[in-house]
Amino acid sequence: MNLALWAAKTGLDAQNTQMSVIANNLANTNTTGFKSDRAAFQDLMYQNVQQVGAQSTQNTQYSTGLTLGTGVRIAATEKNYTQGSVLQTASNLDMSITGLGFFQITMPDGTLSYTRDGSFSMDAQGNVVTASGYPLSPAITIPANTQSVSVGTDGTVSVTTSGSAKPTTVGQIQLATFINVQGLQPTGNNLLVDHGRSQPPEPLGQLGECRATSQIKRQS
Repeated sequence: MNLALWAAKTGLDAQNTQMSVIANNLANTNTTGFKSDRAAFQDLMYQNVQQVGAQSTQNTQYSTGLTLGTGVRIAATEKNYTQGSVLQTASNLDMSITGLGFFQITMPDGTLSYTRDGSFSMDAQGNVVTASGYPLSPAITIPANTQSVSVGTDGTVSVTTSGSAKPTTVGQIQLATFINVQGLQPTGNNLLVDHGRSQPPEPLGQLGECRATSQIKRQS
């Protein structure tokens, strides 16, 4: 195939992939905790027609070379983890993360997934779960006779039960962070998984890392 046509074809393919990335970003504008993607371009191999420094005559050399590029490709997609906006909701279990960190979620096979989606609810057993029914890790269970729930800035979950005016602590939400957050792979359901490319997760427990009481994180 003519080199110019081939290079143009690779450009069309790369631009089509970028349009898919942008379309997915737009489609998830209202997805809780969604972080937009950015396509990273990379040029392809070059044909070296004339080597720089090669002999042009017996006594002279070429001061420049002649290389022909063969096109472009999408090398990777990268998540934008800048701080998103916070929307007020009516649920005491909706939470937002200020700064670094991910909520830890236990999957049905026992492995951990991670999310910035802080819209939680309770299942029939009182466990705090995601919209898909996956529980937080470590697990937090709300007693059946609970009248109100509050979450402190340090992630401490307290409840007020019937017959008691004093709040009782039932657990603490623990966030995890990664050295290489771009190594996390999105799998759908607002979840990401670690395939060992992000370094082991490190716990976060500082004040201000977890904000709660009717707030959820939206897209950046």
